[in-house]
Amino acid sequence: MPDHSGSRDRSGRQAVIIDALLGFAVFAVVAIAIGADIGGGAPHPAVAYGFAAALGLLMLVRRRWPMTVLLVTSLLLITYYVVDLPVIGLAVPMAAALYSAASFGRTSWTVGAAVALVLVSTSSRALEGQDLAFLLGYELASTAAIMGAAIALGDGAKQRREGARQRERIAELDRQAREAESAERLARERARIARDLHDAVGHHLSVVSLHTAVAGEALEEGAVDLSAARTELEHVAQAAREGLRDLRSTVRALRGSGSGGGADGGVEQVAGLAHLAELVASVRAAGLAVEVRGNAAGEGTLVPPGLPGLVDATAYRVVQEALTNTIRHARARCAAVLIERTEDALEVTVTDDGTAAPADEHGKGMGLAGMRERVRMVEGTLQAGAAPGGGFRVRARIPLGGDA
Repeated sequence: MPDHSGSRDRSGRQAVIIDALLGFAVFAVVAIAIGADIGGGAPHPAVAYGFAAALGLLMLVRRRWPMTVLLVTSLLLITYYVVDLPVIGLAVPMAAALYSAASFGRTSWTVGAAVALVLVSTSSRALEGQDLAFLLGYELASTAAIMGAAIALGDGAKQRREGARQRERIAELDRQAREAESAERLARERARIARDLHDAVGHHLSVVSLHTAVAGEALEEGAVDLSAARTELEHVAQAAREGLRDLRSTVRALRGSGSGGGADGGVEQVAGLAHLAELVASVRAAGLAVEVRGNAAGEGTLVPPGLPGLVDATAYRVVQEALTNTIRHARARCAAVLIERTEDALEVTVTDDGTAAPADEHGKGMGLAGMRERVRMVEGTLQAGAAPGGGFRVRARIPLGGDA
């Protein structure tokens, strides 16, 4: 955070200097008027110059107590004329007080005070027999003009300060909005990385775990089946290689995807229906019979032209996670994958004949939550629950414009 204490000190010193100069100017103008003695009355220099000094000193506190300065100035002028001191007018000694009060948001009070003083002064001087032509034709007009200009300048200064503060508030709100957007973008990126790492590695680790368990059973004492154990360990090695390959692809994509990713780039390039055949083969090797049907992927080798990259990747991830959950939790013997492309959407349905719902159905794990997040990101819908004929079913509808 920048340190503004130095600038505040400089602006404070500058304000004191300005107020001191303004006070001296008020004193000088009033003193000159007293010395000129335009009205020709009996001068009382000591008292009159004391009033001039008081009017000037009030400028030193005009920023802290603008209304007090306005009221005291008004009372001083009324008292000044009551004791019959030399004529100094109203406009010049009142102008600084009016400006100060108006610049600090007391415009209505300044207008009221100015009108009241002008009316009282003009009426009293008219009753004293002064020339009405001079009072109304010259002095009233000039006094009103000077007072009005002082009030207008003060109000303009207040409006400029308010505008500056408003711009500062807008800039601060804009900064906070940018920070919030950056934090939200970072959170989305972290969630995306977590989903992709989970999807890239989770399936292969599930396969490794299953084959390792089977190999362990084949090597149990008293029932050693080296051929079966060797076959299972080959599946373990294959799944490990594929998992490592996917992990490397994911890391490379993360390093090259930047902060925003992309609809058809970044992490999503490591997944797609073109790899569905490999996914199905690894699931079948784990002992789950898988049937693939539909008009968008006959065994995963056919990817319709024009299929958006993010839709393609999302469909693949849904199938991958659904089959992984089936291997982990469903105790199923077979699963069916149905991928159909309609005019405006890609529909993916994975059904198994198992008896258990996925563990994260009750808030544990990341499988269903990750699928829902993925499908929601492309403005699609996902349903997961018990299938009508038994088992578990995952159904996703992904709009073809989802990566727009």
